[in-house]
Amino acid sequence: MSQVDINQVKTFLLALQDQICQSLEVSDGGAKFVEDAWRREEGGGGRTRVMTNGNVIEQGGVNFSHVFGSTMPPSATAHRPELAGRSWQACGVSLVIHPKNPNIPTSHANVRFFIAEKEGEVPVWWFGGGFDLTPYYPFEEDVVHWHKTAYELCEPFGNTVYAEHKKWCDDYFYLKHRAETRGVGGLFFDDLNQWPFETCFDYIKKVGLGFIDAYVPIIDKRKNTEFSEAQRQFQLYRRGRYVEFNLVFDRGTLFGLQSGGRTESILMSMPPLARWEYNYQPEPGSAEAKLYERYLKPQDWLNLN
Repeated sequence: MSQVDINQVKTFLLALQDQICQSLEVSDGGAKFVEDAWRREEGGGGRTRVMTNGNVIEQGGVNFSHVFGSTMPPSATAHRPELAGRSWQACGVSLVIHPKNPNIPTSHANVRFFIAEKEGEVPVWWFGGGFDLTPYYPFEEDVVHWHKTAYELCEPFGNTVYAEHKKWCDDYFYLKHRAETRGVGGLFFDDLNQWPFETCFDYIKKVGLGFIDAYVPIIDKRKNTEFSEAQRQFQLYRRGRYVEFNLVFDRGTLFGLQSGGRTESILMSMPPLARWEYNYQPEPGSAEAKLYERYLKPQDWLNLN
């Protein structure tokens, strides 16, 4: 059996947070991430890093946390009843980037590790994470690049991994009450422990670093594209969907709040500005209509007709 080592994971995640922040700062070319280190009274803490009012990034957060406790929150035991009565530790890096320009998608990524232990019993552990893209005015070549990067990082781990984790992403980031996906998907996985620890750990390394390769080129390609006030207003309207998903469906948000996590860090994922409009309908044939008709439905982005 592989040796499970949370300290090894923690060391990687701290370095990953540094690398992602540095890459995004270079692309923004103006603002820097400001760090807010925090401690959790029940156990653990983290480093919240937030950028606001950059040249490109209106608001973005890249968070590291390592928290632990002696009892599991209800959201976790409902999903995994065998965790009841175990002490636990969770560590991860989670990020959400909200650009100013509607031609640059919002993006989210997360890699995390969880372990629950009880004296005299084998530890229960798993990895989770992924990355997903939420465009407002999509460019097909950007979406293909995003999924091609995801496919290539999955390939060494088996020829079914990309398809399985892409489908999981499409299914998870789905707004049931709107009957639409949150965006164009990517990868999502949870409860990953079917491989040896070292293999699972290597996979989340590829996913975490792959986010940089997938997202930064899109920022750099689109950051100087002109946009109108009408496009900006549509971006703010669609950001409302992001808020709806995070508050209604997202398991990570629920776990963080129920486990006594730091509220400011958990809700860092919210956009700085968003709006809602009653019964909005895009004009037929418009770019906005194309988003709904083509991009908010699962697609095979690697084999387009």
